[in-house]
Amino acid sequence: MVKNIVFDMGKVLVNYDAMKVCEYYIENLHDRRRVCTAVFVSPEWLMLDMGLLTEEQALKQICARLPERLHKAAVWCMEHWTEYNMWTIREMEPVIRELKRKGFGIYLCSNASARLPQCYRQVLPAAECFDGILFSAQIKCMKPQREMYRYFFERFHLLPEECFFVDDLQVNIDSAKACGMDGYCFADGDTEKLKAILMTLN
Repeated sequence: MVKNIVFDMGKVLVNYDAMKVCEYYIENLHDRRRVCTAVFVSPEWLMLDMGLLTEEQALKQICARLPERLHKAAVWCMEHWTEYNMWTIREMEPVIRELKRKGFGIYLCSNASARLPQCYRQVLPAAECFDGILFSAQIKCMKPQREMYRYFFERFHLLPEECFFVDDLQVNIDSAKACGMDGYCFADGDTEKLKAILMTLN
């Protein structure tokens, strides 16, 4: 019997576009793309999600790949990405509230850098409904590594078979299932379809 719904954050509860902060701070289109790639499509970004680098360390390595004239832009984009790159998927708020009303535990298990614990409430729909939140950087591993799910179950004292996971990547769902937690891939972003599935779980 499913007692807990576990959500991913990006593309499930919160939309994300790495280019947004670059558009705000950088006028030239070529430079925008160059900085966006250097900062957000980089090994450093993955290591930030895994908690293996500080932002200062990441920026030093990122700037080494950019011309000096773009260093300040890279710093600005790194410092302000949470203000521009993420926004709430509003359609998910009533879904979460209804699940909570029906008695489900509501949890978050997401790949995210160490900065997110300080600001996630600004964008997470129905943030007060969540019973537990785990970000990858806090434990230095990330989905689809099975260790992240195992740590999640242990930290919140949950049984995998009593949890149902919603993520936008099938590889993460497959890894969760290998750990005993069933789930649904929300790649199509169809909130009504997801709601119909979740409301039949108990």
